[in-house]
Amino acid sequence: MSAETPFKIAVPDEEIALLKKKLELTRFPDELEDAGRNYGVPLKDIQRLVAYWKDGYDWKKHEAQLNEELPQFMRDIEVEGFGTLNVHYVHKKSSLPSATPLLFVHGWPGSFLEVRKILPLLAEGSPEHPSFHVVAVGLPGYGFSEAPIKKGFAIAQYAEISHKLMLALGYNEYVTQGGDWGAAITRRIGVDYGPKHNKAWHTNMPVAAPPHPWKRPKLFLQHLVTRLTPAEKAGLERTQWIQKEGQGYFAEQSTQPQTLGYSLADSPAGLLGWIYEKLVNWTDDYPWTDDEVLTWISIYWFSRPGPAASVRIYYEFVKSGGRAFHNPPPVGVPTGYSYFPKEIIVLPRYWCKAPNVVFESEHKRGGHFAAYECPEALVTDLRKMFGKGGPGFGLVTVNQGST
Repeated sequence: MSAETPFKIAVPDEEIALLKKKLELTRFPDELEDAGRNYGVPLKDIQRLVAYWKDGYDWKKHEAQLNEELPQFMRDIEVEGFGTLNVHYVHKKSSLPSATPLLFVHGWPGSFLEVRKILPLLAEGSPEHPSFHVVAVGLPGYGFSEAPIKKGFAIAQYAEISHKLMLALGYNEYVTQGGDWGAAITRRIGVDYGPKHNKAWHTNMPVAAPPHPWKRPKLFLQHLVTRLTPAEKAGLERTQWIQKEGQGYFAEQSTQPQTLGYSLADSPAGLLGWIYEKLVNWTDDYPWTDDEVLTWISIYWFSRPGPAASVRIYYEFVKSGGRAFHNPPPVGVPTGYSYFPKEIIVLPRYWCKAPNVVFESEHKRGGHFAAYECPEALVTDLRKMFGKGGPGFGLVTVNQGST
């Protein structure tokens, strides 16, 4: 395992110039009258964002802000059967040596950027709440991490590289937090590396198998006699809408990711439309500014392997026999769930009950990118789960700190 190297984002000027040239040559599609959002991202939104990305948006300013706010590093990590990958990560230690090591894992279409708002809150030292040493891994194929070049790099490998990063930093015991693919990866970390190393995990995307007469008979009987609350009904309606109207991306990325990759890698407007749709549809009326959107997208555009690499996780997940999000593998470590009403999967809480679930919190606002949309709410839940009197307090007994 190699030593870590400090890292600063430094996109070359020629890459920025190339982006602007491509934006200038954008050819927009037509649009039906009164289409709204029913057919996808409205034309006027993409035209506005493309124009601003080309002539007004200052990547260098945002690059400098990210470098100032996020302590970033690179490290080589070997993955069994896939060689060594150079991994980018954020690592911020609390001022309290006794703080709990926490691994934050993002998903798609996110990146390490999702840790930005919760990082200072989690690391903050205070007698009123627990503090954390925070590690946010940039998944291979995303941002400034190297991408695997061999087929078959699936959830187990993302879990392996994340776990080995924590060990390399000296955190032999740690807890995890994740949403989207981060939820699947941190769940797998719990299965493969808990409870010896991974002591607990928390997710803002709770999933479970639905009621079924012989697969989950007790839940099926309970469901027959249970009256859903208005919030639970709304959650299931939200889930069904996403499955019916918003699953095209999953079908393409899990079957023919290379075909899609040409558009993502060559057309900044295409990349923008593909991801911006999710930023709007998957959040709870979050007031995105154009600068926020373009910083989010620019990390994909300027990513080390290019944006096409990020979508292959869908293909590898399905081809490796990965169990569907609605039927996840059981995990034995203590688990915490935070429920947000505009998540892309919103199930009744009693569907998700399991012996290992020790903490639950339900929120009235928030969507898929909880760490970015509702940082205070998510941090409050983590503080409650791992603070004094919480079900996760004292689970980490060994903390050697960073090496």
